Amino acid sequence: MMFRLLGRRAAPLALFALAALAGPARAATPTDPSGTYLTEDGRARVRLEKCGAANDKLCGYVVWLKVPLNDKGEPRTDFKNPDPKKQARPSLGHQLIMGLKPNDEARYEGQIYNSEDGKFYKVTIWTETPGELTVKGCLIAFLCKSQTWNKVTDLVAGQLGGPTNGPNGPRTDPEYMPKPAATTAQKPSAKAPAKPATGSAAPHAPAAQAPAADE
Repeated sequence: MMFRLLGRRAAPLALFALAALAGPARAATPTDPSGTYLTEDGRARVRLEKCGAANDKLCGYVVWLKVPLNDKGEPRTDFKNPDPKKQARPSLGHQLIMGLKPNDEARYEGQIYNSEDGKFYKVTIWTETPGELTVKGCLIAFLCKSQTWNKVTDLVAGQLGGPTNGPNGPRTDPEYMPKPAATTAQKPSAKAPAKPATGSAAPHAPAAQAPAADE
């Protein structure tokens, strides 16, 4: 009888223990998609790389354009950008993927910037097949479209091959630039010698004292 009671009690306790061990579901770490990809329409190459203070976000930059010049034969600029300070910057090298964060589905999500209309859109990025990147952009919640970008390893004419924010490399938007480490200790500055007050007479040297008379 006692064995049966223990058996009946043990079953729910065992289930409770298993549930406690399982705990809340944790998001799996997304596969690192770092690399350079050719967009589905073949009009641009985009470099993806880790970014952020903890190196846990994803940023992306345009490093090649199929048509880098406008109708006037000048380098294309981001003239539709809502930020007036960025409207004169070259389209080649600008940041379009804005620090995406991992989500509960082991994908990166956040915002992507479209220089063709100067607007930001919600985007989700992930990779399941080596050499392929799935980019799902959403204009609104129920209007989304997916593209497949293919990874490239060569360097073509006109492509920025330098490091990000370095020579011949793309540029990070100011709001996503890594913050410099704060200096904790500062060397005290030497104090300048005191100067006499303006208009006052120069101090006189103390008069020499006569030697004391012998007693």
